Amino acid sequence: MADASLPLEAALREVAGEMDRQFDRLLAIPDDPREQLYRAMRHAAIGGGKRLRPLLVFATARMFGVDRNCTARVATAVECIHVYSLIHDDLPSMDDDDLRRGKPTVHKAFDEATAILAGDSLQALAFELLAAEATHPDPFVRTELVTALAHAAGPAGMVGGQMMDLQAEKASFDLPTVTRLQALKTGALIGCAVECGAILGRVGPEGRKGLRGYARDLGLAFQIADDILDAEGDEETAGKKLRKDADRGKETFLTLLGLERARAQARLLVDQAIAHLHAFGPEADLLRDIARFTLERDR
Repeated sequence: MADASLPLEAALREVAGEMDRQFDRLLAIPDDPREQLYRAMRHAAIGGGKRLRPLLVFATARMFGVDRNCTARVATAVECIHVYSLIHDDLPSMDDDDLRRGKPTVHKAFDEATAILAGDSLQALAFELLAAEATHPDPFVRTELVTALAHAAGPAGMVGGQMMDLQAEKASFDLPTVTRLQALKTGALIGCAVECGAILGRVGPEGRKGLRGYARDLGLAFQIADDILDAEGDEETAGKKLRKDADRGKETFLTLLGLERARAQARLLVDQAIAHLHAFGPEADLLRDIARFTLERDR
């Protein structure tokens, strides 16, 4: 990113364009029987989406003067995991969605088998990117990046949250359980995006405490805002089907807290997230703006 003080909307556009360029280069369509697989991966990865997680990588890494090309590779790896999770989430055996980012989901545009393989391929691509020397010359930094993303994506992170989400259709979860579910399903990868930016900047674990607190509160605020959007949002603007959780009887922050308490809790979490950045100056303004954005977005 050219400037850490870049206005948020401009930063979002810049990162979205960068992600599209990265995926266009990485997913060039081969002239062989794998063509449909690559077309499916491109369908899911290019165009649309908030690109919040890549933006968090860029915003954090920029604070520590990290090379932009290295940052772009890590941001792309994190987005690979996010996109793969959406492809699999949308499958009939999971959330059974027909629309994502304003276009048909991968299994609808292609078929279920291709969608599964496209998700698997993007997951593998994420770790291929992080392990390559082009991402960082220090192998210890690359190893830490791989470990952080693997932990955030696996059973102790995103996939664990997805399993809890499936179980939520069969059981009534209380507020601590829903909070744990969302901290894993949504928050783990958001936290990893911030963590990876700091790892690239060679910030030690002790120096990341404030950033971890920021990411934890941001992730929960983001999910509460998602629950509110699911109840009140416009499907055409959101680019996906809404009100599914209510139809399936799932407990959410909204059903457990009520609309006004949920809004107040989201605002509190955003304030807490920003407070965690007290040790940083203007270089962290984009992270602060991202936190505020969680309450203002419409998709």
